[in-house]
Amino acid sequence: MELIKKTFKSCNRLFLEKTFDLEQVDKMDLLTKWIESIKNYNIEDYENVVLLRLQETLIYRVDDWNEQELIELFIGPVFSLVNFSSKKYGMFSERLIKANIGDYELSGEPDAMVAKGRRAPEIPYVCFHEYKKEIDNQGDPQGQCLAAMMVAQELNNNTKPILGVVVKGEKWYFMVLQGKDYAISNPYKAVDEELFEIVKLLKHLKTIIEEYVKS
Repeated sequence: MELIKKTFKSCNRLFLEKTFDLEQVDKMDLLTKWIESIKNYNIEDYENVVLLRLQETLIYRVDDWNEQELIELFIGPVFSLVNFSSKKYGMFSERLIKANIGDYELSGEPDAMVAKGRRAPEIPYVCFHEYKKEIDNQGDPQGQCLAAMMVAQELNNNTKPILGVVVKGEKWYFMVLQGKDYAISNPYKAVDEELFEIVKLLKHLKTIIEEYVKS
């Protein structure tokens, strides 16, 4: 039987839940611990200066930016501040990943992912998806990110929970996929004090990735 080919962009949560028996749960221990990790991290003085400058631009420009501008002028600098790069893993943008799951071949090029590997992504741990507007008719960004997370899960032989980040304009969502259950955090607003919580969550995300690489 020939596999049905499906891209991340064509996926939404309804399709993924019905086709692959996924279920969105209200609570998941790993997501809870991730959120609670905020208290373990600090924002350095230099980080505070950079973040306030980025935030000022975001507040003034976010409603008018296109997706590429949102990435280059805000999301990218925030990720760079945390620095998801080492000799064993790095951040990759728009690299093809795919896997066969059930009767489907899921494939796509996530806006970004953190993966093991130097020159090319080998094993993805985190999938990232950005979206310009909170309300739009171009799909389900959480669903698209979840599809990429399912592929990452398959490439990890289902041995690790997979993490995800979705940005809709000023709002950031953090996601975890474990087995067939997934959870999504409440939104964090980058236009107010929650920006510093976002960065602390990204710092803990880096800690989780480093633990994954060691294992």
